[in-house]
Amino acid sequence: MKHMLHLAVTVMFCAGLASTSMAGEKGAKSGKAGNDLKSMSQGEQIKLALSAAPSHIAKEAAVMLPGADGKLVELKKGTNGFTCIPTVNNRPDPDPMCFDAAVGQWVEALQNNAPKPTNTVPGISYMARGGMHWEKDGKVLMNEEPGAKLVKEPPHWMMMWPFDSMATKLPTVPNPSGVWIMFDGTPSAHLMVYQDPMKMKSAQ
Repeated sequence: MKHMLHLAVTVMFCAGLASTSMAGEKGAKSGKAGNDLKSMSQGEQIKLALSAAPSHIAKEAAVMLPGADGKLVELKKGTNGFTCIPTVNNRPDPDPMCFDAAVGQWVEALQNNAPKPTNTVPGISYMARGGMHWEKDGKVLMNEEPGAKLVKEPPHWMMMWPFDSMATKLPTVPNPSGVWIMFDGTPSAHLMVYQDPMKMKSAQ
């Protein structure tokens, strides 16, 4: 039962990410990336997915890949509560992610237009190959707008928790410190840490 719940949350997480991040990306050539992923073997896709997190997390994480019908299928079972996927935004530049169950709850709330995230503990996700976000007039956007540009993010990890810039005094855009709050002032606000997950050591 616990495994099925985890799997359900993971599927909703990935569906939520796809619908949210792709909502305004007509100019991002989203179709090409899907073909690039499909051209990879199953083994290559699994390796890509696991490349998002430090090895001590990736080695025990589950992996889900899109099947022939586009639906996610678990190809590798995990034992540490983390799940890895080969791409978030289906762009030509791969952006795999590994995340825990709390992040799945966070995205489920976003997908269901809940007033705030439902996770009761901070969620952690890793993107060791980086990602992308939209910027316009010095601000980070949730979706594409006319005149906005895609900005490449370096390797990083995220903490999905309702951080607030007024309370924390943290910046709301990328900066030399590498720490900032994305989507500040919205229920989707979360902490971005530009620290390469592959250079993080295990606490064990």
